[in-house]
Amino acid sequence: MVTVAALIWLIAGVALAAGEALTGDFALLMLGGAALVTGGVSAVTDLPVWIDAVIFAVTSLVLLAGVRPILRRRYSQPPALPTGIDALPGKHALVLEQVGEHSGRVKIDGEVWTARPLDATEVYEPGTTVTVMQIDGATAVVWRGV
Repeated sequence: MVTVAALIWLIAGVALAAGEALTGDFALLMLGGAALVTGGVSAVTDLPVWIDAVIFAVTSLVLLAGVRPILRRRYSQPPALPTGIDALPGKHALVLEQVGEHSGRVKIDGEVWTARPLDATEVYEPGTTVTVMQIDGATAVVWRGV
């Protein structure tokens, strides 16, 4: 016969595991697992409640210290790498045609882009290496200072 304590541990375990959906940190999932283990032990044996609490504490520590770090490493997301035009700022470019306020061309990673200087008063001559500061539509905004 299942005891009331076992049912309470079961309900607590399910509630904690469901609460994990809100956090995604694996802490509530580990506590929910410990509550389910405690509920299982409580259902099979007729131990006092204080022993149930000790079982819950030990199982929680084992899961939090042993299993949770493994799960966090396995399911952690690496930082997103910028791609496309988002990856261009910070790259070096070679000036192909004089870059001035209204015209110019640079080569960035093998591709030719129209360009303009970050400071509209500057002019960059062909052969100069510049840094892409931003992309404005289809135009690279470049600067020689970096």
